[in-house]
Amino acid sequence: MNQQYFAEEPTSPSSPEPARLDVRGLSLDVTTDSGVFARGRLDKGTRVLLEHAPEPERGGDLLDLGCGWGPISLWLATIRRRSTVWAVDVNSRALSLVEQNARAAGLGNVRACRPDEVPAEVRFAGLWSNPPIRGGKTALHDLLLEWLPRVAGPSYLVVAKNLGSDSLARWLGDQGYLVSRLSSNAGFRVLEVVDAGGGTER
Repeated sequence: MNQQYFAEEPTSPSSPEPARLDVRGLSLDVTTDSGVFARGRLDKGTRVLLEHAPEPERGGDLLDLGCGWGPISLWLATIRRRSTVWAVDVNSRALSLVEQNARAAGLGNVRACRPDEVPAEVRFAGLWSNPPIRGGKTALHDLLLEWLPRVAGPSYLVVAKNLGSDSLARWLGDQGYLVSRLSSNAGFRVLEVVDAGGGTER
């Protein structure tokens, strides 16, 4: 796995590779690249999330946290064309790919941006994420504590079992969230996370 997808500016030379996004009724030609997670393919974790997480309710802004080249954002934007989908990542190359892929698909409701470019007043009706587990537990916890309080509805996370999905679920429970396991497939858990009133905004 190319660890440079955590970098704001990947140092690996750009090497675009086309791919096909075929999942849950969505079929799109997309562009991926080096220095961005899952070059040339839809990774297993994101596929599990998209195949097993519920569709968003109608209305409200939606968040794809750690969007990569954009499979989650493209799915959300396709099925909820009246919602704004915020594709958030620190990786500038990933954000360029999301914009390119959304434009190619005719999706004008995707906003690709860095975390600090999302207006503070924006709140989300739901969150879908294959979070950057390999960035480390502390970074992951900080990321979730920053964004989960901004979500009015449910959040859906996919985490590999061998990378700590069960311990993450327990930790989220300790932070005041209700956590349910929606699916266990191909070594990945899909977790539904809902604020039980104990989550506090930081």
